[in-house]
Amino acid sequence: MANATCEVADVVERHGEAFLRTRAANSAKVRALRSIQACRTAALGGRKLRCQSCDHTLVVYNSCRNRHCPKCGGGQRAKWVERQRRKLLLVTYFHVVFTLPQQLAPIALQNQRRVYGLLLRAAAQTLQQLAGDPKMLGARIGVTAVLHTWGQSMQHHPHVHCLVPGGGLDPTSGQWRGCRRNFLLPVRMMRKLFRGKLLAAIGDAYRKGELELHGRLEHLRQPEVFWRLLRPLRKRKWVVYAKPPAAGPDVVLKYLARYVGRVAIANSRIVAVDHDRVTFRWLDRRDGRRKLMSLDGTEFLQRFCLHILPRGFVRVRHFGLLANRAGAELQRCRELLATIQDSAAKSDPGAQQEPDAEPSLENQAERHTCPECDGVLLVVATVLRQPLSVDIYAVWMDSS
Repeated sequence: MANATCEVADVVERHGEAFLRTRAANSAKVRALRSIQACRTAALGGRKLRCQSCDHTLVVYNSCRNRHCPKCGGGQRAKWVERQRRKLLLVTYFHVVFTLPQQLAPIALQNQRRVYGLLLRAAAQTLQQLAGDPKMLGARIGVTAVLHTWGQSMQHHPHVHCLVPGGGLDPTSGQWRGCRRNFLLPVRMMRKLFRGKLLAAIGDAYRKGELELHGRLEHLRQPEVFWRLLRPLRKRKWVVYAKPPAAGPDVVLKYLARYVGRVAIANSRIVAVDHDRVTFRWLDRRDGRRKLMSLDGTEFLQRFCLHILPRGFVRVRHFGLLANRAGAELQRCRELLATIQDSAAKSDPGAQQEPDAEPSLENQAERHTCPECDGVLLVVATVLRQPLSVDIYAVWMDSS
């Protein structure tokens, strides 16, 4: 199949039945795969559009709106970023990444809702606690944390991307305290504190019986085996690193757009889908080269399903000044920053002004123009749904 038409939906269409008959899958994963298969096809129905100028007609099929769908991510991402624009502060932003050790990844995979939640919380608390230390920044900061669970080859690789404004509110004086130029917090201290917080949280969950350990992890039900697994992790160097800071709201929005709406693999990376194999591009970070990887179709879907999250799980969370309940504090930060910027502008009349906000992204995905004359397309009829050629949900029910 040519690269222009290769999609995850094609993999589900060709290999979904074999995958469900040979690999274990739950209802959430099957529903997500079925949504991806049906997205923007006759299975979901659609609308017939006609151009007002040249009478050209075309059919636009409905989207599945599943958050794991590669085709729906762009529109959802644009709307989410537009909503977050109101929270942006006109300061430098820092990008920090916290990674779960591979020794704990199997436990996280069997306890996604619990362990992923602990991972997000530990990353945010690490930043907040260190920033609140008077010897560091001495301020209450905000954090936007985004969970990713994959690497370039779709292997299980849980990690959290955190975006942090370069400063916060002094809890004593109520004034804005900015961080030093190009420096937020010491990475070595973030690494140690994050390690301690997450291991303590996972250990506490184990004591309370909140972790499911079955199959190849059943041996961890024995306390001495479980604690033997965690003990060496307390001395190892965990992967925590800070990326170069981003200056200005436009760059921050690009950061948000890049990390928030991602799924395990984009359709643009899939090169070929045939009866046996799926070939896709991936970046080998060891040498920085882009390469091709070819997997059996069922193995490809198995890897993709590793990253389908439990229903209702929130993978993007806001903490501190950026939390929903901190609106008054966030407004206070804006007022303080505006005063600081006004003072700087008066002392330096030639200072560069902030660029105007980008045009709204809201509802751009709903606008349709005629491909023949760029005229306006109007809805003239509704297209009814049609059954899928291979309904993988029915296949799964039959296999169960």
